[in-house]
Amino acid sequence: MALKRGLSGVNRIRGGGGGGGSRSAFILLVFFCVFAPLVFFVGRGVYIDSSNDYSNDSVKQHLDWRERLAMKSLRSLFSKEASVLDVITASTADLGPFSLDSFKKNNLSASYREVDTSVRNSQNQTTSSALNAKGDITSKGSGSHQKVETPAKFNRRQLREKRREMRANELVQRNEDTILKLENAAIERSKSVDSAVLGKYSIWRRENENDNSDSNIRLMRDQVIMARVYSGIAKLKNKTELLQELQARIKDSQRVLAEATTDADLPRSAHDKLRDMGQVLSKAKMQLYDCKLVTGKLRAMLQTADEQVRSLKKQSTFLAQLAAKTIPNPIHCLSMRLTIDYYLLSPEKRKFPRRENRENPNLYHYALFSDNVLAASVVVNSTIMNAKDPSKHVFHLVTDKLNFAAMNMWFLLNPPGKATIHVENVDEFKWLNSSYCPVLRQLESAAMKEYYFKADHPSSGSSNLKYRNPKYLSMLNHLRFYLPEVYPKLNKILFLDDDIIVQKDLTPLWEVNLNGKVNGAVETCGESFHRFDKYLNFSNPHIARNFNPNACGWAYGMNMFDLKEWKKRDITGIYHKWQNMNENRTLWKLGTLPPGLITFYGLTHPLDKSWHVLGLGYNPSIAKKDIQNAAVVHYNGNMKPWLELAMSKYRPYWTKYIKFDHPYLRRCNLHE
Repeated sequence: MALKRGLSGVNRIRGGGGGGGSRSAFILLVFFCVFAPLVFFVGRGVYIDSSNDYSNDSVKQHLDWRERLAMKSLRSLFSKEASVLDVITASTADLGPFSLDSFKKNNLSASYREVDTSVRNSQNQTTSSALNAKGDITSKGSGSHQKVETPAKFNRRQLREKRREMRANELVQRNEDTILKLENAAIERSKSVDSAVLGKYSIWRRENENDNSDSNIRLMRDQVIMARVYSGIAKLKNKTELLQELQARIKDSQRVLAEATTDADLPRSAHDKLRDMGQVLSKAKMQLYDCKLVTGKLRAMLQTADEQVRSLKKQSTFLAQLAAKTIPNPIHCLSMRLTIDYYLLSPEKRKFPRRENRENPNLYHYALFSDNVLAASVVVNSTIMNAKDPSKHVFHLVTDKLNFAAMNMWFLLNPPGKATIHVENVDEFKWLNSSYCPVLRQLESAAMKEYYFKADHPSSGSSNLKYRNPKYLSMLNHLRFYLPEVYPKLNKILFLDDDIIVQKDLTPLWEVNLNGKVNGAVETCGESFHRFDKYLNFSNPHIARNFNPNACGWAYGMNMFDLKEWKKRDITGIYHKWQNMNENRTLWKLGTLPPGLITFYGLTHPLDKSWHVLGLGYNPSIAKKDIQNAAVVHYNGNMKPWLELAMSKYRPYWTKYIKFDHPYLRRCNLHE
C-alpha cells in the first residue's frame, strides 16, 4: 500500500504541480518508499530472529531482495533523478542501529541473538527450502525461545571453565608425581631390606608391584574363616549335611592355598574352588545366618588368633636369640680340626715369632677377646691388609681354654705378615677370681643361676631372653674392665670386638688427643635414643643422683683406652663399686655397656663418627656411603655375618677377608 501511494504521488509530481506542493510530495514519497519498508522489515526481522524460525543469513537475503525490488521500482520512476537516489541510499547508512547495514554486519536483533551454530545451519536449510517452495518468508518453524547470555558473560564463563580445567589437570599431575615419588622412594628403601630377613615376598619388591597380586588368596582365606564360623553354627544346630559340606570345602581350599603367597602360585583349580566355596557359603548363610551367633564366633576366633600370635612372637624371639648365640657347625668343625692338629705339633712349633714386640709401648697394640676363630681371623686380616706398616702392629688375642689350641693353630698356619700375634687363655689369669672380681662372684650365686637356668622363672619372658646369652656368663665379655691388669706395661691400647672389620689404617687413632679422658669412643645417641635413660634404671636413687638421663651413650667395639689415665683414676675400682651395688640387677640389666657407661661417665672423649659405623647386625637401612667411608664397620646385633640369618647385603664386606679355598675351610664346608 505504501508503494502504491508513493507511485501515485510520483504521478502527481510528473503530471504537474510545482512549488511547495511538489517538494512536499517528494518528501512523502521518500518516506513511504524508503523508511516505511525499512520499519516493516525491521519488525519482521525481529520477529523472525526472536522466534528462531530463520537465521540471520536468510533475513539478510530477504532484505536484499526487498531492497532490490524497491530500488528497481524507484529507478524506473526516477531514471533521471539517479543522483537523488544515490543520496537517499547513502543516507540510509547513517541510520545507526536502524539501518539495513547494521543488521547485515552484526546479524543481531534488538534484544536476542542465536547461540548454537548447528541450530542456525539447520534453520537456514529449513528457511531456504520454505522460500524455494512457497516464496514466503513468514513460514513458521518449530523452534522455541531461548534467552542467550551476552558475549562478555560467555567469555567469562569460558575463562572460568578453562581455569578449572587447568587447575584439575595440575592437581592430577601433582598427585601422580607425588605417588610416583613415594613409590620410587619405597622401592629404594626396599633395596636395603634383606630378603633373608623379610622373606621372599616383600610387598615393595619389584615382582610384587601389582597391588592385587594376592587378591584371590585373601579371598580364599576369608572364605575359609567364614566357613569355619558357619561350620560351628551348623554343629550347634545339628545341620550334619551342611557341616560335612563346609568341612570338605575348607579342606579343599586349604590344599589349594598350601604355601602360596601370590595368585601366581595358585593351581588352575583355584577358581573352581573359589566358586564352589562361594556357593556353599551362600547356602549356609540362607540356612544358618544369625547376627549374634556369627559375631560371637568371630570374636572367639579373634581371641584365639591373638593368643597364637603372642605365642609365635615369643617363640620367634627365643629362636632368634638361640640362633644368635650358637656357633654354626662349619665353624665348630674348623675349631675341632685346628685343635687336633695343634696338639699334634711339637712344643717348639707352637711358638709365635717376634715375642719381644708384645710389651713394646712404641708399637700399635690391639686387644681382641673372642672364642670365634674365624671372626678373630677376619679382624686381624682386615686390620693388616689396610695398615701402612704391618710390622708395627701387635695383636693380643684372649680366648677360653676350649678354643685356645684352635686360635693358636690358625695363626701359626696363617701368620698375618710381619705383624705380631699373642694368644692367651683367660682361664690362666689366676688373679681373675671371685674374691677380686664382683661379676664372677655374682655369676656363682644361686640367684644368678636360677635367673639363667630356670626356664619357669617369672622373669623368663621374652624381654629377658637376650640376657641369657652365654657371652654374659663368660669372663671374656667382662675382661675389658681389667685391661691394665692384663697389659701392665702398655700405655695405650685399641680395643676391638670380634664382630667388626677394619677398612682403613687405624694408626692415626694413637695420635688423637683424648684431653685427659680415659676412653675414646664414637657416640651413638640420636634425638631420643641411645641415651643413659635407655640403659640405666633412673627410678633408683643412686642412678638418678649421679647421672644425667639425657647424657649421650657411646659404643663398644672400637675404643682407644689410655691405660696411664686408667690407672691414675682407678677405673677398675669404679667398676667394682657399681658392680657390687648392682648385685640384684636393680641398677641395670646384665651386659657390659651399662656398667661401661657408668664407669667412664665424664671420662669419654667423642671420636669422629666416620671411625666407627654400627648397626650392620640389625639395621637394614644404613647408607652405603657411610659404610664405605667408615674406618671400622660393626655387626652389632643378632645378625652376625657368620650366621645364616645375617643380612646378605652386608655380608660381602666381611667375607672378602676370608680365603674360602683354604683347605681347612673346604673340609668344613665353609663357603660364601
